[in-house]
Amino acid sequence: MQLPERVSIPVTPGDFDDIIDVRAPSEFKEDHIPGAINLPVLADEQHHEVGLLHASSPFEARRLGATLITENIHLHLKNHFSQKNSEFAPLLYCWRGNMRSNSMAVVFRSIGWRARILDGGYKAWRKWIITDLSRSISSSKPELIVLGGLTGCGKTRLLHELKKQGAQILDLEGLANHRGSILGNAPDSAQPTQRRFDSLLWSAFQDYDPNRPVFTEAESNRIGRLQLPASLWKRLGKSRLVLLDLPLPERARILADDYRHFIDDPNSLKETLSGLTRLRGKTLIENWFQQIDSSNWSSFLQSILIDHYDLAYRRPGSDDSIYPEPECTISPESCAEKNFQDSAKELIKRFQAC
Repeated sequence: MQLPERVSIPVTPGDFDDIIDVRAPSEFKEDHIPGAINLPVLADEQHHEVGLLHASSPFEARRLGATLITENIHLHLKNHFSQKNSEFAPLLYCWRGNMRSNSMAVVFRSIGWRARILDGGYKAWRKWIITDLSRSISSSKPELIVLGGLTGCGKTRLLHELKKQGAQILDLEGLANHRGSILGNAPDSAQPTQRRFDSLLWSAFQDYDPNRPVFTEAESNRIGRLQLPASLWKRLGKSRLVLLDLPLPERARILADDYRHFIDDPNSLKETLSGLTRLRGKTLIENWFQQIDSSNWSSFLQSILIDHYDLAYRRPGSDDSIYPEPECTISPESCAEKNFQDSAKELIKRFQAC
């Protein structure tokens, strides 16, 4: 029987009917090749069991692994692959492109399918994508247009409105699943792993038209627990900056909308704010607690903007900011949707020739 052929990185997804990640679900969740599907030949607990056994008896570990892999491939053939025709030609990969992917590929080859294996597996893919991500980010095209401004001024809203109107955007906080502040954790889902975040960034840059600008938000070098690639952090600081300015009461309204889950769960909000005691002082924290307990949300939100977020803001052009002086300022009258629609139109018109 002909041995499965190996494919070198980079790979083009369109060259394969499926890209199949045969690693355990937890490995797939941590990160995977964009567009891949997970059909594990060993479940998490099975992978762990085989690994433990290998330390004492490599032969018994291989025998157990072969038994479990055979059973799992049988289930995949019965379920996922039951309708595949004779021309099916997938790409398979595991951690290093060895035992797990080879096992499935040999079975596929015996059926008559043209199964190919990614040489070096996910490990090789990860090494390549980090290099290619840096190359993509460091390129002069597409041009990045950065939206700056104080917390609550609606940068994310404007970014999403730009996308609705056909502009290209890089939603870093969306990819990181975090709003980039002490209150920024998403209520119902965790941040992706650093590896997954890097892959999502890479995928975003692959889809851009290099001849059209990409709008993004000004960020620090960390979003929650995730680190921006050094190349992106450097490029953001050299990009053209648009300052978004919104009146304080309107900023408070945006904060109330964006952090509704905290308003609905005051105890969780107070627990989070307790982490600011050393930075902002016990008196201010206690004052916030009193406002929360009395549901005086307007006063609380304006206070946390003035007495915390605005104090931490590094103004563009200052010595402690990586960002240059803004090229222009956009000043919506309020946080009403119509105002952000008009602001998006203005920005697209201004930068459409970039």
